[in-house]
Amino acid sequence: MTTTVFAPWDEPGQKPLIRFENVTKRFGDFVAIDNLSLDIYEREFFALLGPSGCGKTTIMRMLAGFEAPTSGKIELGGQNIVPVPPNKRAVNMMFQSYALFPHLSIWENIAFGLRREGMEKAKLDARVDQMLKLTKLERFAQRKPHQISGGQRQRVALARSLAKAPKLLLLDEPLGALDKKLREATQFELMDIQEKTGTTFVIVTHDQEEAMTVASRVAVMDEGQIIQVATPDRIYETPNSVYVADFIGDVNIIEGKATPTDEGHVRVDWADGQPPIIATSSQPFGKGETCYLAIRPEKVMITAERPDGADNAVQGKVVDIAYLGNISTYHVELSNGTIIKAQSANTKRISRRAFTWTDQVWLSWSATAGVLLAR
Repeated sequence: MTTTVFAPWDEPGQKPLIRFENVTKRFGDFVAIDNLSLDIYEREFFALLGPSGCGKTTIMRMLAGFEAPTSGKIELGGQNIVPVPPNKRAVNMMFQSYALFPHLSIWENIAFGLRREGMEKAKLDARVDQMLKLTKLERFAQRKPHQISGGQRQRVALARSLAKAPKLLLLDEPLGALDKKLREATQFELMDIQEKTGTTFVIVTHDQEEAMTVASRVAVMDEGQIIQVATPDRIYETPNSVYVADFIGDVNIIEGKATPTDEGHVRVDWADGQPPIIATSSQPFGKGETCYLAIRPEKVMITAERPDGADNAVQGKVVDIAYLGNISTYHVELSNGTIIKAQSANTKRISRRAFTWTDQVWLSWSATAGVLLAR
């Protein structure tokens, strides 16, 4: 049985729902968005990810109509929406605070926007009931917001946002107020609702795990520019820069000088007294060119003895251990002072852990375990 993969960005001729074309936004002398071009496709769950001040919220505010670009064009469904006021756009926005009316019931909160539009009663009743069912809130319909949990309030805000059937729903850090366990559960609820409605979602977040979990594609931003746009697995496994590799998850970054080999590998000379690293690369490197090996801790094996046949192996001493329940991260100091992190699953109780502080260990990884970057 073949499964159809949702990837309209890989289909030639596929037109985007949203298009940013050379968009710049300035606040006085400060450039918040710098000549940005971006396509987002219908039915996507698209994440804008980056540190505070990188411009992701400005992008969302321009989509909503709360800010106008200084230059450039923004299209929604082929229409230039820059001159269109917020209330005339087929866009809804869900805020982190949810902004529910405390004096209205859940049913009335969801119905509010439809009633303002003058929808006839029979259609309004049917639409609200449909939204309650979609978000599994039927039995809370007559309660007030303060009588339900934070996760349920989040679903009310989502139901109200979707009730008007917008082409695009903007979510501004919608799960930030929830505790970790509830946030994780709600992420999957969001994905399920987005898939059922077919609405295009654009989420702004600085939470990497949230973006990687819910999104079909992620745009990693820095200083008003998009550094990389790709699916979560490609962002994690094949970052296009040291910035993206370092921003997403945990990583070891090793700087060195490249030398191409006859076997199609790249030899990286990186420290006196340490063996060169053997790596593979999809991009060419000249002899003596500076390069950076990005390798995730879970790709690094930690053993008591030097493993046979390893492409790369270095010896060091355990100087720190981060115990995270299901995994442990070992910080290993090499003879030249470099710290390399390695992760292993805790398949045994902590009292039976194979390595502890000050143990001499070997770290090893394959030539294909990391990604070699030019910058």
